[in-house]
Amino acid sequence: MSTMTQQKNAGNSTEIPTISRPQEKAAAEDRRKAYAYRFPRDRRQLASKFSVAESARRLRRFFYFERRLMQALGAWTLSIREFEVKLETGRHIFFHADAARQLRERLSEQEMRLTDIDEFRDSEIDRFIEELLSATDAPELLVGVHQVVSRALEKAYRHHIDDSDPITDAPTIRVLKRILADYEPMLEWSEAAIVAYIEGGVEESGLASWRWHLQRLLGSIGGVTGVDPLNAEPSPLRIASKSFQRGTVPLRDGRFETFKHTGDYDTADGEARFPADSYESLRLRFIRTQRDEVDAIEAFGTFIWDIRFKNFQAEYDLARITWDEARHTEIGHRALLAAGYDPFELRNRLIGSTCRGPMDPAFAMAEINLFGEVGVLKTINGLIDAARQRDDALMLHIADVIRADERTHVRKGQHILKCMTTLGSRELELRTRELFTECLVSLGAVKPDMDVFTVSREDIEHLVGE
Repeated sequence: MSTMTQQKNAGNSTEIPTISRPQEKAAAEDRRKAYAYRFPRDRRQLASKFSVAESARRLRRFFYFERRLMQALGAWTLSIREFEVKLETGRHIFFHADAARQLRERLSEQEMRLTDIDEFRDSEIDRFIEELLSATDAPELLVGVHQVVSRALEKAYRHHIDDSDPITDAPTIRVLKRILADYEPMLEWSEAAIVAYIEGGVEESGLASWRWHLQRLLGSIGGVTGVDPLNAEPSPLRIASKSFQRGTVPLRDGRFETFKHTGDYDTADGEARFPADSYESLRLRFIRTQRDEVDAIEAFGTFIWDIRFKNFQAEYDLARITWDEARHTEIGHRALLAAGYDPFELRNRLIGSTCRGPMDPAFAMAEINLFGEVGVLKTINGLIDAARQRDDALMLHIADVIRADERTHVRKGQHILKCMTTLGSRELELRTRELFTECLVSLGAVKPDMDVFTVSREDIEHLVGE
């Protein structure tokens, strides 16, 4: 058949014909045979179920779920009792925040403006998150966040990878695979934690009922992709009778003895373990302070909820700091073990979270950023020098890492504070001192000796000691 006949017949088809010249095809084959290198064959094929618009629609929905999970976990940090769960929650807050960040960046590469991505809202997803937040306790929270939503997102990410074009949409696939690298240990831990709750006495049938309820509610909005077959919404919803309000009181599990009437460990313990201002005393105080940064997980997590949707970068920075504080808590806990203590034999200081929990986030954040973290940086260099003179390898190791983190926190905190308040630095500092004075007096941590009394910034640095 002639080339002209091929072209004429092709006019009756939707396919574009292939017109090869035999001599060119043979020459290409000869060149290929003569080529010396046999590189691995790329077996990927051009194939996708998604247009750019459909992929972006799904990714935007994934982004919103991740952002809302970050906020939701932050809202619960005060109300989780169990030490390990509170600590892991601090880590998972950042995992969801970082997933949101990566999805946000990928969406911006698909010709979506960052402002449009950040301003995206979905009332059905919001309603689902509000119901999830109405969990009665931490076990129900884990069931909702991990066994329902995170598990559904994990499956959706894997399906999206399988259904996307591995060549044309390789950037999206890479993003989703990087997110899944965090999901795997997070979901593995959550499954084990829920088993621990059940084996410890939590009624399994209650958790199963809550799981089914939330799965049906998620199904009523088309799942995490929005395109799953719809089922009827379950009834009744908890939020129909009571809307969610975040906790304001820091909770601890039964292994802890706590105190909030003072910021001083020796006073709380009843007597000093080491001479005042000795290296041994300062060393133990520093390590205990790190273990007690469990209250900083509560603070920064709560801030994420309190300033939700004001500024994505501020939320993300708070999530990263929350993860850092979870690491500091781990550092303190393990350092106490390495120093020969049972960490739970040493009482846990609650004064910071007790004051910050009900407080406006700007003043609570100012207490940490302007006083607590700056206070650490004032003293940590001297502590490191003293540890070096004594060849204290444990102290040198943990303090060096914490110093670097706190420097970063102080810097990031300035941007976060600007998203929280329009007050000037002096006015913000004074009002924060006034509010903390009121709280400290109410707890009996300080006793005013005059009608007008405001603790100094040095007092707050010592009493709260983040």
